[in-house]
Amino acid sequence: MALVEGKRRFPHPGQQGLGTCRSLLPPNSATIPAVEEPLVFSDPLGHRVSAILTIPGQSTDRIAVLCHGFLSGKNSTTNKTLTRMLTERAIATFRFDFFGQGESDGPFEELTTTLAVQQTEAALDLVTARGYGRIGLVGSSFGGLVAILAAAKRSNIACLALKCPVVDFAEELLLTLGPDELARWKTTDTIPDIIGGQDRVRLRYEFYEDSLRQIAYGPAERITMPTLIVQGEQDECVPLHQSRRLCDALGGPKKLVLLSDADHQFTRGEDFHQMTTAISDWLVTHLQEKRDS
Repeated sequence: MALVEGKRRFPHPGQQGLGTCRSLLPPNSATIPAVEEPLVFSDPLGHRVSAILTIPGQSTDRIAVLCHGFLSGKNSTTNKTLTRMLTERAIATFRFDFFGQGESDGPFEELTTTLAVQQTEAALDLVTARGYGRIGLVGSSFGGLVAILAAAKRSNIACLALKCPVVDFAEELLLTLGPDELARWKTTDTIPDIIGGQDRVRLRYEFYEDSLRQIAYGPAERITMPTLIVQGEQDECVPLHQSRRLCDALGGPKKLVLLSDADHQFTRGEDFHQMTTAISDWLVTHLQEKRDS
């Protein structure tokens, strides 16, 4: 099965549902618009994962796979902004919802880091099957942890870009929640909404136990592709020492950008612009270069 648009042909692997393609520019625009294609793919356990492939107006074999943060989704402001910036520079994007978030299968309470990594690898397999040969991987916060763990297992990633990445989620959860709240989590399978909501969030304690097995410093030593880390020095969620230690551990070319006034969400417009520009520039640079085989 294939989608044909003009002279561009995009093969579809199995286990994939197609949606309606949508242009990102007005119909009278002189520029060839990017096209958004909603689709569904399956992870190794058979869960349906909701995704959007955005194809630029120019033919390309370059793509960025975008991994969203905790309690977020594929249509986060960061993902949509990066999609616009990258497609304007002839790079496709592929964004998807992790298990139990957005439009993907599953109750959020059963999410684990291990499962999110499996879904990311399935997404990478899908874009590879579509013919994309230059793949960048982008992760925000929790998605940064997932991206590190996935990249450490693969040889076909051209570059990595991480926005305020979690590296040791177990440590972050202990620092954020405290020992008493961790004990309550173990007995109730609920946690406070760590992004600011009033209601407690159902999440099995297995998530914390899995996090203890998914600390990314060791896997980072196996990462040889160029890696960018961007974090705010006022980040109230992810400790700065995690990014610094991650940068030291990475086995390839790397760059750590610290924005002095930025918080975890890059709330100020100038901080958000600096962060998204740094990531898009990194991807444009390193998806153009050919790595030694």
